[in-house]
Amino acid sequence: MKPFPISLETPVQFSGTLPEVADVVVIGGGVIGVSTALFLARAGQRVVLLEKGRIAGEQSSRNWGWIRQQGRDPAELPIMVEANRHWRELATQTNRDIGLTQGGVTYLAEREDQMARYADWLPFAQAHGVDTRLLTADETAKALPGTSRDYVGALHTASDMRAEPWVAVPALAEIAVRDGACIREGCAVRCLDLTAGRVSGVITEAGRIATSEVVLAGGAWSSLFLRNHGVAVPQLSVRATVAATTALPVVAEGGMADNRLAFRPRAAGGYTLAPGGFHELFLGWDAIRALPKFLTQLRAAPFGTRFLPFAPKGFPDAWRTPRRWSGNGESPFERQRVLDPAPNMAKAQSLARRFATLFPDLPPFELSHAWAGMIDTMPDLVPVVDRVAALPGLTLGTGMSGHGFGIGPAMGRILADMCMGNPTGHDLSRFRFDRFTDGTAVRLGPAL
Repeated sequence: MKPFPISLETPVQFSGTLPEVADVVVIGGGVIGVSTALFLARAGQRVVLLEKGRIAGEQSSRNWGWIRQQGRDPAELPIMVEANRHWRELATQTNRDIGLTQGGVTYLAEREDQMARYADWLPFAQAHGVDTRLLTADETAKALPGTSRDYVGALHTASDMRAEPWVAVPALAEIAVRDGACIREGCAVRCLDLTAGRVSGVITEAGRIATSEVVLAGGAWSSLFLRNHGVAVPQLSVRATVAATTALPVVAEGGMADNRLAFRPRAAGGYTLAPGGFHELFLGWDAIRALPKFLTQLRAAPFGTRFLPFAPKGFPDAWRTPRRWSGNGESPFERQRVLDPAPNMAKAQSLARRFATLFPDLPPFELSHAWAGMIDTMPDLVPVVDRVAALPGLTLGTGMSGHGFGIGPAMGRILADMCMGNPTGHDLSRFRFDRFTDGTAVRLGPAL
């Protein structure tokens, strides 16, 4: 089986010289951090992005590649509409083919109660001018010819898109560098440097950079980074397995999902396959501490999470991963440069069988790839995008809960404006940091 496209063995592409002073330092080279650096550079800021491993080496390259408005939390939806515009514009500003395709997204309904939930979400789409509509059973059958299953209907958004994430995010980083950002791979930020409790710089493995503003976009590592500074955020990381098939005829143009299987065409041929509503949680100290906050989510989908007793060595919530360290020695981020969890191969093979059963007329095929990623998730399935009051000068964008790739360019623009003190253009109260400590009841994002 072919190796994953981005790993620690991938040659370093971004090796910018670190300055002594920056206006803003961005921690994390996923789609959120890269997009933030891009918009800061375009605003004339001296911005440095630091990535401990490789740009898009973790979840930002391992996701499904969907750029999806459909099914978003109402507070995310206008941001996602903005993100769609950014993706279309950015795709024209790179000489890479990022695979950007408007193929639509379709959620297939097996029961009438699913159709009722889809109908309940339609007013949010209509309020923001999104072209989502309900499909009848006959329309669904026409959109999915040759399937062995009968669906009662579907929710469909024709303007939704897809791209190849392991190509797209490095392409965005190239645009950011061209526009003036300094990006450095293989350089971990060990901790913040604080003066009188306020950010005055960052301590990296290559030395100190003075700055008054830091954006933390560390994905699955954000909670660990914050805990070292005495700040707790109830963020967990779950393993999700994805697989890709060898070349196949096209059976569906866009992304589609039912209760058990999600799939979409790949630019190189074949399909990306993923399980619907299934992930795995490695138990650790953070999982135990955060469990009370996640009870609402667990009750809503009691069989969607498989619990595993311990994480691989060096993972953010592994039992023996340090929770405290100084800037003078090696940090956990240097010991684990790239999170590369082994996929659940039994799950990957079951995805292939389900896909073959769903489309019985397909020729025989095999899996060309199988991989896994660690999704940073919050108790309510929506991110934290806010200033961190306990650490003045720090802006946090984390917990994208598997939604980060598509919405990334708009979230990056928002984080850039937030740390510059500019209006963000959106109501971000749903994403505030203190919602988990001020008595606010956990309100889950739509489980569509």
